[in-house]
Amino acid sequence: MSSGRFIVFEGGEGSGKSTAAAAVAARLEAAGRRVVLTREPGGTPAGEVIRGLLHERLSPWAELFAFLTARAELVAAVIRPALERGDTVLCDRFAPSTFAYQVHARGLDPVIVRTANRAATGGLEPDLVVYLDIDPAAGLARKAAESAAVATGLEGLEFHRKVREGYLLQARDDAGRWAVIDAALPAERVAELAAERVLRLLG
Repeated sequence: MSSGRFIVFEGGEGSGKSTAAAAVAARLEAAGRRVVLTREPGGTPAGEVIRGLLHERLSPWAELFAFLTARAELVAAVIRPALERGDTVLCDRFAPSTFAYQVHARGLDPVIVRTANRAATGGLEPDLVVYLDIDPAAGLARKAAESAAVATGLEGLEFHRKVREGYLLQARDDAGRWAVIDAALPAERVAELAAERVLRLLG
């Protein structure tokens, strides 16, 4: 059993999750904690190559398996070793994204996806999911100036509304492990609320 803690930051496009994750990581490091901050897709050399592939328009199942390939490598090479060292791992996206984007919004079979994700991660689950909730129209407006989004980020408004529904359903069904934060708040306040919830977990 690993002694570290695994915390995932989730949110739709333009929610500010990457900014919040980095701010929380800096706060934890300043307090003397060992922190690994990573992201998916990415976080390893192979994962970054796959991230490039995900800029292309893929079929829904090909897209799923590209994400899962990157995730499997990230878990094996980065996340599990860090947890075994007792580090706190903060990850920008993880399996909740798969169920919001590929299952709820793309319509893939949840049973098959859950089985495939469990194989990719070896059953690893986050101790806490920090979900930054934002109206998709507002999030996409924030994101409009960016060009580095993977293809899922370039879908239309209705797709992103389904993504938000997928996140909120997960938050409702697993409320004990999810912290839902209003991402429309100023970035500093969002980071503060996220850090408070993370510190409560870490004790």
